[in-house]
Amino acid sequence: MALTQTADLPALSASSRARLGALGSIGLGAAGLLAFLLIWQAVPALGLVNPMMLPGPLAIPTAFRSEIDSGMWLKAVTGSLSHYGIGLVIGAALGVAVGVLTGMSRVAEDLTSWVVRLLRPIPGLAWAPFAIIWFGVTPKAAVFIIAVSVFWIVFFAAHGAVRGVDRDLLEVAEAFGFRRAHEKLLKIYLPAAMPGILVGLRTALGQAWMAVVAAEIFGVPGLGNRMIEASSLLATDIVVVYMLTMAALYGILDSLFLVAQNWLLRWKA
Repeated sequence: MALTQTADLPALSASSRARLGALGSIGLGAAGLLAFLLIWQAVPALGLVNPMMLPGPLAIPTAFRSEIDSGMWLKAVTGSLSHYGIGLVIGAALGVAVGVLTGMSRVAEDLTSWVVRLLRPIPGLAWAPFAIIWFGVTPKAAVFIIAVSVFWIVFFAAHGAVRGVDRDLLEVAEAFGFRRAHEKLLKIYLPAAMPGILVGLRTALGQAWMAVVAAEIFGVPGLGNRMIEASSLLATDIVVVYMLTMAALYGILDSLFLVAQNWLLRWKA
């Protein structure tokens, strides 16, 4: 009995050290954030920068309350989430589809190789003139720009993940009778490539938010447009409100994505 209790002590000690380490990391993170906020507040308070150019964090809650009361915050958030969600889904779906197709088929890859080399260096924002010409200053234009920005990230992630599938798996699949393309896709390629595809999709979550600001800068209602309106009036506290709003929304969506990713990849545990 004594020997059993003694053997358990190192495990308990290791568990305690792990908890203390986690608490220490959280504490250091909180201390770093507090130091950042104090420095940020001190810069305009000490007159190092004009508060009109850089408002302190203490000014942000008042500006946020003002935007909430006016209804502008909710309107901007719902508008941007609509553009963001639709553009992300369209760009990601096309990216996965084309990436998987070119990853599975050497013919498809060769057929599209020079098209990819021609179009890939063009940033999503460069398509804004065409988006406005084709769709006008409408949410459809914003969706188009976001979808283009997302497409390439997901495309290369899916293509690389499929290309990286172990050839031995394919040989085993064929030995068990999975010889048709759709059978290989569902039984081998997608399960094996899913971790790499999900990495691309998670990266696309952040890229899509950057594209939102670029897409709305031309007058499409949303967070980006509201930031431009506020900056033209030197209402920098409102600009910061929407910057923090985008950061919070991204944090929530990224956390939800991680939950979904862990569920999809639960077989790896």
